[in-house]
Amino acid sequence: MIALLPLFLLIVGFAALILGANWLVNGATSIGVKAKLSPLIIGLTIVAFGTSLPEMIINVFSCIKGSPGLAIGNIIGSNTMNILLILGVSSMIYPIDVSKISIRRDIPAGFVATFAITLMANDYFRGTSATINWIEGLVLLAMGAGYLWLTFKKNSEHSEFPELSEDLENSEAPKDIPWNKTIFQLVLGIIGLYIGGELVSNNAQKLALSWGMSESTVGLTVVATATSLPELITSIVAALKKNSAIAIGNVLGSNILNIFMVLGVSSLIIPLPFDAHMNHQLMILFCANAIMLATVFTGKGRKISRFEGSILTLGYVAFMIFSIYE
Repeated sequence: MIALLPLFLLIVGFAALILGANWLVNGATSIGVKAKLSPLIIGLTIVAFGTSLPEMIINVFSCIKGSPGLAIGNIIGSNTMNILLILGVSSMIYPIDVSKISIRRDIPAGFVATFAITLMANDYFRGTSATINWIEGLVLLAMGAGYLWLTFKKNSEHSEFPELSEDLENSEAPKDIPWNKTIFQLVLGIIGLYIGGELVSNNAQKLALSWGMSESTVGLTVVATATSLPELITSIVAALKKNSAIAIGNVLGSNILNIFMVLGVSSLIIPLPFDAHMNHQLMILFCANAIMLATVFTGKGRKISRFEGSILTLGYVAFMIFSIYE
């Protein structure tokens, strides 16, 4: 009977996440149309920021409350879920077209971000205790700012990158709605994602801890899954609307922002401890990035097909089993 309230709040959180994700996609797409941005850029910036809020909120709250051990596990688990499960499920709904600029800029940025936290977490630069401190956090934030600057700079050079125009042509025509409705939907979407992510994360963690799971396992599995639900739902909604550019832009942008911005801000609050066993999960994240890149160049065109999506999804199931058993 004690677990009934957390279970009820968990369901309420799911509902808030679904509604919030739908509102956010609609509002962000409308803003993108008004600003003449491509769907890819919308996913990489506005939608990615909105869907990364649960990771940010959970990490900040955990650090303030003196439980920073969840922070790195949350990000590693979330990023792995984004690539394997979210891209997998989205591409099974509708094959995902991958822009050339994503191959040249966003996918490499994901590798760089993962490599950076691997070196920092294992204290390659300092040779002391395994933590990510505030100095390294500032470095991550600076790298994130550089990535965002490059993203907007390339979008302004529209004629140099005609593939950005192809995103609009290959996607369902985004709707341009009035400004008051656009802002209203965007605000409601972010609020819904925040409340939903908070409810799901808190109550899923309570249920998991009642089953005797360790903090690192909770971060890698339950918390990571809960905080990645906005990305999952947003990408599914985008895939159903055949906005594949938003689906992959959302995943790539969220992964990059999770490392550069979310971990960067978290480490400014308190040094983030790193368990050496998490290197196994970091290697899996590297492999997930490599598999995603491989799927782009196999088959016809630069696409992640439904079959390749099923392989990614099975890979996530294997990741979860490995993390729990380890």
